[in-house]
Amino acid sequence: MTPQAAIEAAIANCQMVVDLYLSDLTEEETMHRPGEGLNHIRWQLGHLIVSEHKFMDHVAPGSVPTLPDGFADRYRKETASIDDPSQFDSFAELKRLYGNIREATLTALANCSAERLDEPSGIEYAPRVADVFILQGTHWLMHAGQWAVIRRQLGREPMF
Repeated sequence: MTPQAAIEAAIANCQMVVDLYLSDLTEEETMHRPGEGLNHIRWQLGHLIVSEHKFMDHVAPGSVPTLPDGFADRYRKETASIDDPSQFDSFAELKRLYGNIREATLTALANCSAERLDEPSGIEYAPRVADVFILQGTHWLMHAGQWAVIRRQLGREPMF
């Protein structure tokens, strides 16, 4: 197995959990806060899309599609406390953008040589380019752990 294939498999495993946890949620449910000071899924999805875009543009410039005008501004730390769904993109739109950016990430990974994957990334907590790609799965998976709590609060049975 090539390093690219191993990283792609790791991302795919994380994506499987993410997709399952999002699969049956409604637009309204994505605005549920699991507790005071905690973020709803809608904001988290926007944050994750902005983050993946930033990371991929850092290690593979030009490889990801441009985000819609004003998108990154809607998902800054300062907007995390907003509860008005009209201030965010719809859940359906966020899932569409997630699909687009993830496809671009996987294409960038496939086009990345093993030598490039081993190069320094310039990011302290993801020191090699390979680490930045791996982070695209694990960052989403970390947030999916928060969604498990939201799902239980909404009356959903555990998926795992």
